[in-house]
Amino acid sequence: MQKPVWRFIRSGRGTPDGNMAIDEAMLIALSEGKAPPTVRFYGWNPPTLSIGYFQRAEDEIDLDEVRRRGTGFVRRPTGGRAVLHDQELTYSMVVPEDYPDMPRTVNEAYRVLSEGLVHGFRNLGLRAQMVNLGTEEEKAKYASTAGSAACFDSPSWYELVVEGRKITGSAQTRSRGVILQHGSILLEMDVEELFSMLKFSNERVKERLKASFRTKAVSIGDICRSMGRAPVTYEEAETAFRAGIAEGLGIVLEDGELTPYERELAAQLSKEKYANDEWNLRR
Repeated sequence: MQKPVWRFIRSGRGTPDGNMAIDEAMLIALSEGKAPPTVRFYGWNPPTLSIGYFQRAEDEIDLDEVRRRGTGFVRRPTGGRAVLHDQELTYSMVVPEDYPDMPRTVNEAYRVLSEGLVHGFRNLGLRAQMVNLGTEEEKAKYASTAGSAACFDSPSWYELVVEGRKITGSAQTRSRGVILQHGSILLEMDVEELFSMLKFSNERVKERLKASFRTKAVSIGDICRSMGRAPVTYEEAETAFRAGIAEGLGIVLEDGELTPYERELAAQLSKEKYANDEWNLRR
C-alpha cells in the first residue's frame, strides 16, 4: 500500500511573530484546500519566550526583563505554559481532523502525532517514553503541584520524557477542521535565563521552584553528556526527527515550500496579530 505524502518544510530561524504566523497560515491554507498536510521544522531569531494562549502575561512574565535581555516575546495560538525557545528544534504539524485513523479526542490525537517524536529520539539512540496520565502510577508520578509558569515543569498527556524528565513540550489547537500541533525538542536548556523572565511571589519561592524544575526537565544535551556522548547538533536532530515522524505516522515527507498564498497570509497575520501587544498582552 502506498504511503500518504505530506509536505516537509525546513524554515530555518524565524522571528517570533513570523513563526507563529506561518503555523497559523498553514492551518488556514489546509482548511481551504490550498495546501497539504505539513510538517515544518524551524528555529528562532532572536531567542524567544513564548506563552500559551490562556496565560496572563503581566501576571506571570517579567516583561521588563524580557526586553532588557533583548529576548523575543509572543503569545502562541495554542495552550500550555511559557517556553524559552533558543537551542532547540521546533516542529509544527497541520493535518485535517478527519484524516484517516486520526482520533477525534485531543489526547489521543497527541498520542498519534507524538509517535513520530518517539521514533526520532530512537534514531538518536535515546529512549523516550510517552506519559500516559490515564494510569494511577503515571498520574501520581507526574502529579502537578504548585509549579512555575514554565512549560517543562510537568508533562501533559502523551508528552515525552527521558529517565522520567520532560524533554519535549507540545501544544495543540483545532480550528476550521484542522489540527495544529507544535512543540519544542530541547537540544540544550538554560534554566537560569528562563527563570529570570518569570514572576514569583518572592526570591525564596523562585529558588525552590527552580530547583524543582531541574529535576523535572532535561535536554538532549544533558542526556548525551550523562552518557559520555557529544551533544546532538541541530542538523542531526532535523535528520533524526524527520525520519522518525515519517516512520511514526506512516507517511512520506516530501521537500516543499510555503505557497505564495501562505506567505501572503503569514505576512498579514504577523503584522495584524502576532507582532502586536494587543494580541501578546491581551490577558
